Parts: sequence; structure tokens; C-alpha cells
Amino acid sequence: MLDRTYLRENPDEVRDALENRGADVDLDELLELDERWRELKARGDELRHERNQVSKTIGTLVAEGKDEEREEALTRSRELKTEIEKIESEGAELEDELKERLLEVPQLPHESVPLGIDERHNVEDRRWGFDDPHDLPDEVTPHYDLGEELDIIDEERAAKTTGAGFYFLKGEGAQLEHALIQFMLDLHREQGYVDLFPPIPVKSASMRGTGQLPKFADDAYRLGGSNEEEYDEEDLWLCPTAEVPVTNMYANEILLDDDLPLKHQAYTPNFRREAGEHGTETRGIVRVHQFNKVELVNFVEPEESYDRLENLLEEAEEVLKRLGLPYRILELCTGDLTFASAKTYDIEVWAPGDDMDDGPEEGGRWLEVSSASNFEDFQARRAGLRYRPERHESAEYLHTLNASGLAIPRVMVALLEYYQNEDGTVTIPEPLQPYMGGKEVIEGHEKVGESALGAGERE
Repeated sequence: MLDRTYLRENPDEVRDALENRGADVDLDELLELDERWRELKARGDELRHERNQVSKTIGTLVAEGKDEEREEALTRSRELKTEIEKIESEGAELEDELKERLLEVPQLPHESVPLGIDERHNVEDRRWGFDDPHDLPDEVTPHYDLGEELDIIDEERAAKTTGAGFYFLKGEGAQLEHALIQFMLDLHREQGYVDLFPPIPVKSASMRGTGQLPKFADDAYRLGGSNEEEYDEEDLWLCPTAEVPVTNMYANEILLDDDLPLKHQAYTPNFRREAGEHGTETRGIVRVHQFNKVELVNFVEPEESYDRLENLLEEAEEVLKRLGLPYRILELCTGDLTFASAKTYDIEVWAPGDDMDDGPEEGGRWLEVSSASNFEDFQARRAGLRYRPERHESAEYLHTLNASGLAIPRVMVALLEYYQNEDGTVTIPEPLQPYMGGKEVIEGHEKVGESALGAGERE
């Protein structure tokens, strides 16, 4: 949430920043609401001051025995009370409306963010892993075909049990998922992260705190009701990202300077409807409704947050470096920033199996596996996250940052495609082998049921 005072004192700067984001916000109407609220507040202060003076006068009049004047003063006091209550009621309504409207205003981009309308204007910062690439087969089989051939990914049976956009992992596929999760947790623990295992359902208040509500209600899975119905702060949603419960863990608390920087990591399953994406990525596990990831959440002092963003990016990159997977870093432009972010870097891993006309010269395509973002005090204002620089000083809003470390299905896609062999097996990267019982190669499984039989073998 934006600081209302900053918005009031810098309307032109805010207007330009929102225009650079492509945000559809009626700033003039918002400022007009704020002006009306301030007028009511000022009028209320005047009336309360007058009532205090009248109350003092009544005491004097009683002492002096001036009954008629005392009655007039009492009448005026009652009139003032009624008027004050009316103004306070109107002011409270305006305050609620202002808060709701402010919740719909996105974060302002940091001055270093490149200008641009959409993802076409993102800036590539660097690439890694292409100087000495792994030897690929003459033809790389896309992960969805390879997963079916090895019988380690089963989308068809998941559609039967749950619906489209979900999948089973079987045998070595499930082992690989568990290995990636544990590998990432161990790596980030080396980097100083404290583990959390948060609850999966989250309140509407928590979703508001990190900026998922009201903006992205259609993308989330709500428990016990339709997303179109009115919801209150106690309603529960399936966690769309561990950023939500972990950030809100300290909601409405005051941390101490000695606590910061505070670095938490959390593995969770995540649930997203991907509203607006229907019909895209219908094969495979690139765009799905349930997926696992390890999330990195940082709480820092404001003056440290942009140095921490660069460090956070390096911490997430380290996963791909140790796995030997080629990737690139993009700096998102103003028009492609997420709702709450002031600055974001995307990490995109290279998957060589599908040529989607967006890959490097070697073909294939880029898959986003992490967004490392600095939200500055945007989430902190919404969730009430503060710290006290010194024990005797006033509490201030801290800065929050987060990155995926990493989104596991897309890392798995890259692994299956980049490390596959001519015979259809997949070499397991060395860092993952201890987590898979020393296994070095994914060889697949025999399929089960009549569907595994050839046409001539069926009755």
C-alpha cells in the first residue's frame, strides 16, 4: 500500500509512475476522497475543541448559579455531540473507502527499473552456462513425451482424479521432485535461511497483506465459496505462494533492529487457477494449478533492501549453477512488474525440448523459475510489519523481499530435457544423486494396465 502522505504531496510523480506501469488508477478521484476526509477531520477537531470549551463553561456557570446560561450551554453541548458523531461517521466511511481504493493501487517502480509496456521491453542482464554446454541428443524429446515414455509423469490419470492442470509423478519422477525440494532446502540453509513449514490455508487478511487481494482473487482457490461472492477477512484460501503465510507471520508486530535481516525459507505446495491463461501450455507441467516450490522471504531495514535484492538473486541463481542448468537473468520493465514489486529480476532456465521461438540460438525456450523482488514498504504497510531502529525510537515500516528458490516443475522440465540421453534415459545431476539413493540415471518404469499393451495384445 502506498503512503497516503507521499501520494498527497507528490501527485505528479505518482501519476507518472503509475502511467509507466500502465496502471488504470483514477488518482484525481483518490486525491479528492483524501481531501474530503481531511476536511471532515479538521471540522471534527474544531467541533471537539468547541465542545471542550463549552464543557469548561458549564462548570463555571454551575458554580456561579447561572441556570439559564447553563441550560443554553448544555443544549449547545448536545448539538455539538450530535454534529461530531455525524462527522465521525462520515469520516469513518470515507476512511474505509480510501483504504479499499488504496489497496487497488500498485507499487511505484524504483527509479532504476527500465521503462517499457510489457515483457518485450524487459532487459536481459546476463546468461550463464552456455560456454560449455552439456552434450544433447540430436533430437531432444519434450518433457511431456519423455515423461510419458518413461512413465514418470501421468497427466491423463490426474485429469481423471482431479482435473486438467494437475499431474501424477511416479517412481523416479516423484523421487526427483523430493530430491529437488530437499536439495534446495539444504542449499539455502547454507546461505543462512531459517526453515519454516507454514500452514497451507491462509486468511483473506493475509492475502491482502502481500497484495494477492483484491487484485488477483480470480487466480486463487478459495475454500468454501465462489470467488465471485463477497468474502471477509476470516475466509480461507489455498496458499498461492509461501510468500503469503511467511510474510504475514509477523503481521502487526514490531521487530527489533537486532532481528534484521531476517531470512526465512519455506517449502509448500502452491495452488493457482491461472485465470486468463486457459488454453495455454495444455501439455506438460510448465503451467499447472498445483506445484511445489521453495520460497525465500527476507525482512530488512529500508537502507539495506537493494543490496539485499542483489544478494537474494545470487542465492536463487546458485540452485541452477550447482545443477549445471543454463539460464539467463532479466530485469523487468515498468509495465511487466508484479502488483506489489518496486523492482524485479526474473531467472529463466533454458529448456531445449520445445522450440517456442523464444530460446537462444541453440533453440528451445526460456522458462521462468524465479522472480526476485523488492517490495520496499508496500507489503509492510498492508500487513503492519514494523521494526524499531533503536529501543527508544519510534517504530518504522521495514522492507520485504522474496524469490522462489526455485519453482520445481519447471526446473524438472529443464532437467529432463537438458540431461536426457540418446537412449531416452536421463542423467541425474551429481548434486541430486545422494538425494536419490545414489541413483545416477532415470531409466523409467514398465507401464501398468491394459493401456500399456499394444493393440495386438489386447482382447
